[in-house]
Amino acid sequence: MNPFHSLGINFVNPWMLCLLLVIPVLAWINGFQGKVPAILFSATAPLRSLGKSIESKSGNFSSGLIYLALGLLVIALARPQLGKSLSHVEASGIDIIIAIDVSGSMVIEDYEIGGHRASRIETIKEVTRKFIEGRPNDRIGIIAFGGRPYLVSPLTLDHDWLLQNLERVRIGIVEDSTAIGSAIASASSRLKNKESKSKAIILLTDGDNNAGKVMPETAAEAAKALGIKFYAIGAGTNGEAPCPITDSFGRTHYEMIRVHFNEEGLKKVAAIAGGQYYRAADTQSLENIFTQIDKMEKSTVELTQYKQYRDLFEWFIGAGGALLALQLVLGQTIWRKLP
Repeated sequence: MNPFHSLGINFVNPWMLCLLLVIPVLAWINGFQGKVPAILFSATAPLRSLGKSIESKSGNFSSGLIYLALGLLVIALARPQLGKSLSHVEASGIDIIIAIDVSGSMVIEDYEIGGHRASRIETIKEVTRKFIEGRPNDRIGIIAFGGRPYLVSPLTLDHDWLLQNLERVRIGIVEDSTAIGSAIASASSRLKNKESKSKAIILLTDGDNNAGKVMPETAAEAAKALGIKFYAIGAGTNGEAPCPITDSFGRTHYEMIRVHFNEEGLKKVAAIAGGQYYRAADTQSLENIFTQIDKMEKSTVELTQYKQYRDLFEWFIGAGGALLALQLVLGQTIWRKLP
């Protein structure tokens, strides 16, 4: 269960707030026209020396109190409320481990992102990010593997933290080889003791198993025995593909190199695990594969919401009334005017 709270201000009559626009207009009209003098003189020169700047300031402050009080009373008419909501989201019960190949060949740029050439690893990360964002109620973990598996993130519902860790996935974080069997075994061990409605492994690789102490077939049998669903995705083209090469001066150029991976081996592993194999030769096919997996791994999520509101208008009425009372008291004492 994933409970969360939210607080916010709500107005029952928000249209009443439009009256706030009238207050600066009243202030402008009052300041433009001025007030009718209490006593008329034929000449004001003799009285100039009697005036004090503090009196003018006090008048402005007195008017400010009235306008502020009017503003608070208008807000009270809009009936502000402090709202609190409590939500309980039941987790879907689906646990997914995504195993991403980070061997050196994943730097090959035979994919596209936004119309620009992109490496296999960057494309897989982008598609994985969208997949994670589309499944907020699943526990998802990430394993990167080369010559050995590396835990990027354990199973978690904190997907913001999960996506931050996904950004750390890069070529070179582990030794350069492809230990597919060890990656499957590591992912299975993360799922074996979980009492979930559904457990799944999504394996993304472009190579052949050439490292590790666990054979892919053995790891696949173990995953099946644990009731784990298995999805294998073969990434990249078969044939020639552009590969970035950096020379001794730090300059990068591209060379067409011949690439090949053991597609039949991945199909065999998927079959042993009772899972499915997909071929992702380009970005669109990779996105389509994740869409298919997303549709298959679905579960109903229960959402319960409670909302409570507390009226605040009496506070604004009290504050507005207090300001008007203060203005009245000051007007009859230290700011008293001639009749």
